[in-house]
Amino acid sequence: MKSISPDKIAVVLLSGGLDSTTCLYLAKQQSEKIYAISFDYGQKHSIELKRAKKIAKSQSIEHTVIKIQTQLFQGTSLTDPNLKVPKNSLKKHLQKNTIPNTYVPGRNILFLSYALSYAESRKAGQIFIGVNALDYSGYPDCRPEFIEAYQNMIDFGTKSGSKSGKSEKSIQIITPLIHLSKKEIVSLAAHLKVPFQDTISCYDPNPRTGKPCGHCDSCILRKKGFEEAGIIDG
Repeated sequence: MKSISPDKIAVVLLSGGLDSTTCLYLAKQQSEKIYAISFDYGQKHSIELKRAKKIAKSQSIEHTVIKIQTQLFQGTSLTDPNLKVPKNSLKKHLQKNTIPNTYVPGRNILFLSYALSYAESRKAGQIFIGVNALDYSGYPDCRPEFIEAYQNMIDFGTKSGSKSGKSEKSIQIITPLIHLSKKEIVSLAAHLKVPFQDTISCYDPNPRTGKPCGHCDSCILRKKGFEEAGIIDG
């Protein structure tokens, strides 16, 4: 059997949300082999893991859920039952340039590190992550500068990176959505035929029904994107 080139093998960080699912569908267009990974870190919106599993299964993609101890993360409303997820506060903290308590300390650093080990051990040459630096909540680990710094670390700190410029190149972080507005992401997702009804973006869904709250930052941004794109959600 003919071997697949590393640049045609991708690892996709799949949360079950709109952005990561759009990344998965983009990766499918460009890759011959895809691995999807999700993370169980005790998030209140753990329904996203069920959505991620369903999405991966529908696309016949191998899916792995990696468990991270919840106790690692402190001071974030996404895991701490004593902290409330802020509602209708997106404009306020963007105007004040503050980071909301939905920020999870070091989350993307950890997620990318797991993805990097996963990718290098499977000879995958690309890692897709749906970070966005335009319509987002101001998280520092969603900025281009962060991705560039992490890519620099890969280039110097991995076996594939040490061979860069020789027989192979280092694993590349692919961020196709990083400079897109939420409107543009929704339009792209519609073009790719992403199943909107299978994705969830809410930080604080109803624990019994899984229905989105409609008022957290993520819900507000999603609604904004669909309204501006003139597309019906779901």
